[in-house]
Amino acid sequence: MNRTLLIETNILVPSLLKEENSNNNGNIFIEGILATCEVENGNGRYYPRELWEREIKIFENKIKAGSTECAGELDHPQSEIINLNNVSHAIRKVWWNGDKIMGLIEIFSDQGPKGTTAGRIAGALIRNNLSVGVSSRGMGSLTEVNGVMEVQDDFSLLCWDLVSNPSNPNSWMKESKGSLNESRLSSIDKYSKVNSIITEILCSNGMCKI
Repeated sequence: MNRTLLIETNILVPSLLKEENSNNNGNIFIEGILATCEVENGNGRYYPRELWEREIKIFENKIKAGSTECAGELDHPQSEIINLNNVSHAIRKVWWNGDKIMGLIEIFSDQGPKGTTAGRIAGALIRNNLSVGVSSRGMGSLTEVNGVMEVQDDFSLLCWDLVSNPSNPNSWMKESKGSLNESRLSSIDKYSKVNSIITEILCSNGMCKI
């Protein structure tokens, strides 16, 4: 079976848990549902619990080791590689709540040396009370079982990104004062980049004809 990039998304409802500094310039911490197992998500995919249990154990070891594999990007790239130039956050803790995988996320929103460009953008969205999605990015194959595409045992979790359109139920994040990648856009329009370039050229003088 061919493995493909799997992206699944949840929504995080802004509710600031904590900021690292009192001057409103520190990194923001948010928490929420990262994934839900054994339920069909918005992409029509089903993840057995044992897959997530295995991958969460692996991910917890990455957190303990301080690996850059705990980092994620702002918006989903169609890639198996975490682009460190676009990192906006890191997962600091994961835990189970029933069939839900919960997570504590540190947004690199600091205006100083602890912040990143993408993290400051994500932080601004959260501080302005906008909901942000968290989306898992992984590699795996799918098999249809009773009309549902079930993720197979070769699945491997890559990371969680911040996105605008989650596919996992109730995956909006809460901003915290102390508290796959599965995005609904799972297919790529092969003409999207060409269209965006044409639009930019035609609209560059402020008189857009399209």
